[in-house]
Amino acid sequence: MEIIKNTPELLVLRIDANEPLANAIRRSIAEVPTLAIEDVEIFKNDSALYDEMLAHRLGLIPLKTEKGMSEKTKIDLKLSKTGPCTIYASDLKGDAEIVYGNIPITILQKEHKVELVATAVLNTGLYHAKHLPGLCYYRHLLEIKSFPEADKIIQNSKSIFKPLKQGNKWLCDLNESDVLEIEKIDKTAISDSSEILFFIESFGMMDARDILSKALKVLSENLDNFEKAIK
Repeated sequence: MEIIKNTPELLVLRIDANEPLANAIRRSIAEVPTLAIEDVEIFKNDSALYDEMLAHRLGLIPLKTEKGMSEKTKIDLKLSKTGPCTIYASDLKGDAEIVYGNIPITILQKEHKVELVATAVLNTGLYHAKHLPGLCYYRHLLEIKSFPEADKIIQNSKSIFKPLKQGNKWLCDLNESDVLEIEKIDKTAISDSSEILFFIESFGMMDARDILSKALKVLSENLDNFEKAIK
């Protein structure tokens, strides 16, 4: 395994793995618990949004998920604003950290007011998509036969993975237009390698690396439970 990129927002790995394993990890991410607003008690809403739409928008605001949080975690966030103004996520006040404070929620006209209390809890993406910690996807690295036209396209390509030449073949990650250009010259030149580029993009609730770590733990626990069930 090789780490291609490792930032809080994005983790990219080069791994020699099959698609079933990669897909199992991808699905396990939906079982990683994250914090999100679940209940909203609205005392006043003069905005153009229905109460239900306002609550829906609040539920989609990413909140930082801390390590010490559990199923019993409940955090109240209060909001009280009077127009004219735009209400942003940063206007929510409480003990939960707002990841992106500049998310607009709604607009208030003069003397209009919104007053509410929102309660955030820990849950998983199996319950609701708002609890998903990020995106996960993967694709095979390509093996491409070396010949002058293909070499030029590959060397000029832009990808997160730097092309590697192995004997008379390239190991690389090309965009679709580059692939089509090579296939026009030789349809048999490109094949999937056994290696995969694995991507995890965080929505901000936790670092991408932590998402992977927790997803692997979930997968391991599910496999143990499956093994016990069939004994």
